[in-house]
Amino acid sequence: MCFKQRRENGISHSIHRALTIEPDCEGKHQHGCTENVLYFFLIWELRLVRISSQLFRNLRDEVWKIDEAAYSASFRYDKKYGGLVPMGDLGYSGSTFFRTADSKYLVKSLPRKAEHDFFKEELLSPYCEYMSANPDSLLVHITDFLGTSSPTLGTLFGWSPSHHVIMENVLCDRDEASELDKWETYDLKPVDYFYPERDLVPEPLTSRTVMSRLYDEFKDKVRITKSQFQYLRERCDRDSDLLKHSNTVDYSLFLVRYPSGLEPSMPIQTASEWRKGVMSADGRWIYRAVLLDFFWAKHKLPAQALTGVVQTFNVVGRKGPMSITTTASEYKEKFMQMVDGLVELHGD
Repeated sequence: MCFKQRRENGISHSIHRALTIEPDCEGKHQHGCTENVLYFFLIWELRLVRISSQLFRNLRDEVWKIDEAAYSASFRYDKKYGGLVPMGDLGYSGSTFFRTADSKYLVKSLPRKAEHDFFKEELLSPYCEYMSANPDSLLVHITDFLGTSSPTLGTLFGWSPSHHVIMENVLCDRDEASELDKWETYDLKPVDYFYPERDLVPEPLTSRTVMSRLYDEFKDKVRITKSQFQYLRERCDRDSDLLKHSNTVDYSLFLVRYPSGLEPSMPIQTASEWRKGVMSADGRWIYRAVLLDFFWAKHKLPAQALTGVVQTFNVVGRKGPMSITTTASEYKEKFMQMVDGLVELHGD
């Protein structure tokens, strides 16, 4: 078995164990010295625990009305259903992605210490409180947060990620639709910024496919009514306010559209209009939208260090500001300008 496959199987088994075998094990591991020493030498199959499990259980049960038995079943691992389905390394952060066999949930690793520490120590509680108070929020639904109980060789050398977020998959019903190639997805960020991950990394070091995932450009317009736009804008404004107050930058708007005639046979069960799908004013498209990737904090060390690097680079290169080194207030302003620029109003 190759390294990549062993790694993917190990991550899948670790997540399965944390979510189905020991669902309430956070903080309850009491291991002897010998077991802790042996644990340190683990490479792929790590001992993951649920972090703030009760907070996420409350969101699933009380806010999003997710059936707990069905939720656990999504992460089952057996000969009939297999385990998590790997989706590859989708970006420059080193994150790996999996989806559940039923496509309802995605698993994103957070290999960078600054990212998972920020989410765990600073954003997690405000996020859970905010989502409880704002069930119509467009922030992606994070249903669980997993982390290792102590370091291992696998995490120290970067062979296995130490933390993972479990989140909804707004494309969960795409496989039930016809003509999958007509579904379009866009990971949208303000284009005013300079993106060194794309513009400075030599092409031989990465593929065009991965580079294209850094961010997308939507070269059309979202044609909706004034009331639909007001709904979208108010929630984007409110959601990005939370991120601004947490000093978060570099988040994106994930936009989905597909022809209105390709209605999936198993539509998403949600009360959220922009998750279920909004009909375009001309009747041609269905749109969905959520806010993603809010794990980068301006005050964390990597962002501070990059600010100095970019300022020095711009003296020579004159490339302009970077999304990950701008202020949270400016990023929110540019983000909202992007949202406004996407839309073409029709009707009422």
